Amino acid sequence: MELSKLAEQIPPSGIRAFFDLVLGMKDVISLGVGEPDFVTPWNVREAAIYSLEEGYTSYTSNKGMFELRQDISRFLKHRHGLEYDPENEILVTVGVSEAFDLALRALINPRDMVLIPEPSYVSYGSLVMLCGGTPVSIRTLPANGFKISGREINAHSGKRPKALILNDPNNPTGAAYRKEELKDIAKAVEKHNLIMISDEIYSELTYDFDHTPFPCLPRMKERTIYLNGFSKSYAMTGWRIGYACGPKKIMDLMTKIHQYTIMCAPITAQMAAREALKNGERSVQEMRREYRRRREFVIAGLNDIGLSCHKPEGAFYAFPSIRRTGLSSLDFSRQLLKKEKVAVVPGTAFGPAGEGHIRISYASSLDNLKEAISRMKRFLRGKCSSN
Repeated sequence: MELSKLAEQIPPSGIRAFFDLVLGMKDVISLGVGEPDFVTPWNVREAAIYSLEEGYTSYTSNKGMFELRQDISRFLKHRHGLEYDPENEILVTVGVSEAFDLALRALINPRDMVLIPEPSYVSYGSLVMLCGGTPVSIRTLPANGFKISGREINAHSGKRPKALILNDPNNPTGAAYRKEELKDIAKAVEKHNLIMISDEIYSELTYDFDHTPFPCLPRMKERTIYLNGFSKSYAMTGWRIGYACGPKKIMDLMTKIHQYTIMCAPITAQMAAREALKNGERSVQEMRREYRRRREFVIAGLNDIGLSCHKPEGAFYAFPSIRRTGLSSLDFSRQLLKKEKVAVVPGTAFGPAGEGHIRISYASSLDNLKEAISRMKRFLRGKCSSN
């Protein structure tokens, strides 16, 4: 039986493959999966339950409930001064993952090249390949805070790439871009006539400065597909609700693909999302404060035990170096899990540029984080004494 050659070429998720090892193990402290440890705010849950009791159980428009698209439009205008027409420029999707997939399928033709800063979220390169495109990695370095600049884009644009993917703040490194840094990137995007796919799912979890959406920059809105959602900032991962905003021509094509593959996002999740946008700001602020507190503890703890780690400016991940141990990222993660029952993600799950690092999620209780740092310290002491 001959199966899809494209699908067969795609490697399995490095995160999921590693965490298959965790299943069935007892007393494991898992700092791996990128999911808030908070429960969805009660008012959002109540709104969803009430909508079911009121009989909201039908399909919605392919684009999503018009009321939700209006709410998204108002939120972006109020929060960032960013204007999108809810009728033609906003599409509600099943998580940002679907929005990203739709964006690529609407844009990419066979052999089109797409620039991806690396380390990068696990699905970016694989989904480009599934579209028949060619992912082109731009390696980022700890010395630059794991960020790209216009210079790197220029250096990788000789073969005329079609698009650039930017995850801001970044998973797995926690890198976040200031407005001036984004302006530098925007100049290169315009110079090389690139389409920007801007994944900003962690935008509300930026700690040290105000987040700037990429389409807010001059002349960038017309060449940007803006992706966002509710999973991270509102602790709504299981609801699977996201959205895409962009020029009408691109949104129409994404909607066409969406209507044949998904039809529409679940109405219950859409009703919950409406409540989150209307009355969720206090919960977002409380979670952001707590993540910031944990960030300070984790970064100090990692550096104290000898794992050099830059301070992430967004999301809820630390990306420390483990090079001093002499172990590969995969071996370090496997041994740490086996000997101390702490689960982290090997940096290579996010591409070759992640070698020498591990990803730690601090979306876990402070007690868990304290115990995990203690176990890691013990593990490192054993490694150093045996070397």
